Amino acid sequence: MAPRKSKSPGKTAKAMNKNPEQRKKHNARNKKYHDTDARRQYRAELARARRKKGMMGKGGKDLHHTKSGRLVKKSVKSNRGRK
Repeated sequence: MAPRKSKSPGKTAKAMNKNPEQRKKHNARNKKYHDTDARRQYRAELARARRKKGMMGKGGKDLHHTKSGRLVKKSVKSNRGRK
Protein backbone atom coordinates (compact mmCIF):
# COMPACT_ATOMS: atom_id res chain seq x y z
CA MET A 1 0.00 0.00 0.00
CA ALA A 2 1.38 3.40 -0.99
CA PRO A 3 1.80 6.12 1.63
CA ARG A 4 -0.90 8.78 1.81
CA LYS A 5 -0.19 12.10 0.13
CA SER A 6 0.47 14.95 2.49
CA LYS A 7 -2.18 17.63 2.84
CA SER A 8 0.56 20.23 3.08
CA PRO A 9 3.62 19.03 1.13
CA GLY A 10 6.95 20.74 1.69
CA LYS A 11 8.97 22.69 -0.85
CA THR A 12 10.93 19.65 -2.09
CA ALA A 13 7.81 17.49 -2.48
CA LYS A 14 6.07 20.22 -4.48
CA ALA A 15 9.07 20.57 -6.81
CA MET A 16 9.30 16.81 -7.37
CA ASN A 17 5.57 16.53 -8.09
CA LYS A 18 6.18 18.88 -11.02
CA ASN A 19 9.41 17.20 -12.21
CA PRO A 20 9.45 13.36 -12.22
CA GLU A 21 13.07 13.27 -13.43
CA GLN A 22 14.15 15.19 -10.33
CA ARG A 23 12.24 12.71 -8.12
CA LYS A 24 14.00 9.80 -9.84
CA LYS A 25 17.46 11.30 -9.15
CA HIS A 26 16.49 12.16 -5.57
CA ASN A 27 15.25 8.62 -4.88
CA ALA A 28 18.43 7.09 -6.34
CA ARG A 29 20.60 9.35 -4.16
CA ASN A 30 18.55 8.54 -1.04
CA LYS A 31 18.65 4.80 -1.74
CA LYS A 32 22.43 4.85 -1.88
CA TYR A 33 22.70 6.94 1.32
CA HIS A 34 20.22 4.90 3.37
CA ASP A 35 21.83 1.61 2.33
CA THR A 36 25.00 2.33 4.36
CA ASP A 37 25.79 0.46 7.59
CA ALA A 38 25.67 3.68 9.64
CA ARG A 39 22.09 4.45 8.49
CA ARG A 40 20.98 0.87 9.16
CA GLN A 41 22.33 1.03 12.71
CA TYR A 42 20.66 4.41 13.23
CA ARG A 43 17.27 3.05 12.08
CA ALA A 44 17.69 -0.05 14.21
CA GLU A 45 18.35 2.10 17.29
CA LEU A 46 15.17 4.12 16.66
CA ALA A 47 13.15 0.95 16.02
CA ARG A 48 14.32 -0.55 19.34
CA ALA A 49 13.32 2.64 21.17
CA ARG A 50 9.89 2.74 19.45
CA ARG A 51 9.26 -0.91 20.42
CA LYS A 52 10.28 -0.21 24.01
CA LYS A 53 7.86 2.76 24.20
CA GLY A 54 5.05 0.75 22.59
CA MET A 55 4.86 3.09 19.57
CA MET A 56 6.05 0.66 16.90
CA GLY A 57 3.58 0.05 14.08
CA LYS A 58 0.97 2.47 15.39
CA GLY A 59 1.82 5.53 13.28
CA GLY A 60 1.80 8.91 14.95
CA LYS A 61 4.89 10.83 16.00
CA ASP A 62 8.54 10.01 15.33
CA LEU A 63 11.34 9.71 17.83
CA HIS A 64 13.73 12.61 17.51
CA HIS A 65 17.35 12.85 18.67
CA THR A 66 17.93 15.97 20.75
CA LYS A 67 21.33 17.67 20.89
CA SER A 68 21.96 15.99 24.25
CA GLY A 69 21.31 12.57 22.66
CA ARG A 70 17.91 11.85 24.25
CA LEU A 71 15.00 10.53 22.21
CA VAL A 72 11.76 12.52 22.36
CA LYS A 73 8.52 12.42 20.35
CA LYS A 74 8.24 14.91 17.49
CA SER A 75 5.91 15.31 14.50
CA VAL A 76 6.97 13.43 11.38
CA LYS A 77 7.10 16.47 9.10
CA SER A 78 9.12 18.74 11.40
CA ASN A 79 11.51 15.90 12.29
CA ARG A 80 12.32 15.36 8.59
CA GLY A 81 13.11 19.02 8.13
CA ARG A 82 15.42 19.39 11.10
CA LYS A 83 18.99 20.42 10.25
